[in-house]
Amino acid sequence: MDFCDKVVVVTGASSGIGAATAKYFARESANVVLIGRNENALNEIAAECEKAKGIKPLIIKAELSNDDEVKNIVTKTIEVFGRIDVLVNNAGYGGKAGILDGIEPYDHIMKTNVRAVYLLTSLCTPHLVKTKGNIVNVSSVAAFRPIKDLHFLPYCISKAALDQFTRCLAVELAKYGIRVNSVNPGATRTNFVLAAGLSKEKAEELYKVRDKVMPLGKVAESEDIADMIVFLASNRARSITGAIHVIDNGENLV
Repeated sequence: MDFCDKVVVVTGASSGIGAATAKYFARESANVVLIGRNENALNEIAAECEKAKGIKPLIIKAELSNDDEVKNIVTKTIEVFGRIDVLVNNAGYGGKAGILDGIEPYDHIMKTNVRAVYLLTSLCTPHLVKTKGNIVNVSSVAAFRPIKDLHFLPYCISKAALDQFTRCLAVELAKYGIRVNSVNPGATRTNFVLAAGLSKEKAEELYKVRDKVMPLGKVAESEDIADMIVFLASNRARSITGAIHVIDNGENLV
């Protein structure tokens, strides 16, 4: 899966799935564009990426809920590389909230998880048309089932919307040779639940419980998800579009 001379934009690249994905693409000789809010973390990931094949990534610090900063991602990428071949919409926010928490959590989560994805994708699409590139969206099993032990109502709604975005966009862009797919992880060992407001102790307890109840006896690691993302972005998946790929260690079976 050689991505030599290909330009790959990865949002949420400072940690977890995004960081693992960026490093995987770097090992496959891609020019990686790292997007995130934590510049120090991005610098660390960039250094690891560069070690792989000696190719220096482009770092763009951006808040995806800010339209101007989203536009800057595409402007800077084209200024430096002149093309975009793959867009990985990985960044997302998963704050705890239920119907009794008012509209503010919904607005914030939808702005990051859906609106920002829509805007960035729309800005990247003219460049993807030129390269016959492809898009991989990182969704969640929460798109089609509630998260039973956490109140994540707006998050679940946002991921369901993202799945439908994937399907509709795949139909719309197929005539340009652009493929659009989704990867839907189940429980994955990242800092996601910490960012959502759980303490480190509660997060570890949650993972221990998940390890026991998963049919395969474990939760996923970031590298597991990255592996599927890179495969879908590669020519090996040239006949796959509009598909939702679940990686959940059998979570949906219980």
